Amino acid sequence: MEENNIRNNVYKKAGIIGAGKAGCSLGMFIKNKCGDVELPDKKMLGLSGYYSLHKTSAEEAAERTGSICYASIEELLMASDVCVITVPDGQIGSVWNEVRKYDIKGKLIIHMSGSVSAAVFEGIEETGAYGYSLHPMYAISSKYESYQGFSNAFFTLEGNEKYKVYIKTFADEVAGGCVCIDGSNKALYHGASVFASNLVVGLFETASELLVKCGFNKEQAVKALGPLFTGNALKIAELGTEAALTGPVERNDIATVEKHLAVLDDDEKQIYTSLSEKILRVAERKNPDRDYSELEKLLKK
Repeated sequence: MEENNIRNNVYKKAGIIGAGKAGCSLGMFIKNKCGDVELPDKKMLGLSGYYSLHKTSAEEAAERTGSICYASIEELLMASDVCVITVPDGQIGSVWNEVRKYDIKGKLIIHMSGSVSAAVFEGIEETGAYGYSLHPMYAISSKYESYQGFSNAFFTLEGNEKYKVYIKTFADEVAGGCVCIDGSNKALYHGASVFASNLVVGLFETASELLVKCGFNKEQAVKALGPLFTGNALKIAELGTEAALTGPVERNDIATVEKHLAVLDDDEKQIYTSLSEKILRVAERKNPDRDYSELEKLLKK
């Protein structure tokens, strides 16, 4: 009993509802990366365990993280100071309706959705708990490996003012940084993340298809584009868009752009011109003395 009291005085425990990629990654991150970092109140963050409707997933996650698989949401809440809901976006509201049935006064209730705000915790003020959304700007593709990227990932936070600085301070310490946003901007914020992550897959797929038309097989196309893609992505991340921008638009090479437009089909041309107009603005900032007006006219035809 004394040992438990000591641990309770030293640790704040996070319990996770959901044992998919997000939940497992968070648990692995807490276990492997957060154990030596103090919270703002000088306590340490520990992991109490998991609850999931898919019991085998929760058991596996608990085993991997050295924590407990709870038989019910109530048991998890009793053992946790912080409850993190990592279920799909459409299920957050229904899980919250279960969580709010219990005594959660003083607890932090957090979800990890990029597009849903903390407003999903309807009526949370009446429970005495505090609601937040905390989202990593990182593509979580693996249950037990993706957590390693959290240390460099930016997080965004919104929700109740009371513990916002507390959470942000800790996230700043253990991750790549944390920015507080307004809940009304969650959809816009998530859209930005989709542009930089998911939609890039569409661009890569389009480039691959064009190379296949040139005689590459699919595997060769992916292999050939890989260094070009990753090299440019790293340069953008390190130096910004202006320094990374090269190519015919940046050079104001109208003849080459005309050649491209002549061989693309309608769908490809739409993508090409839309994105070229966007990087034209970047080129104008990079080369303020260069006249891009004729190129702009070509792209708007």
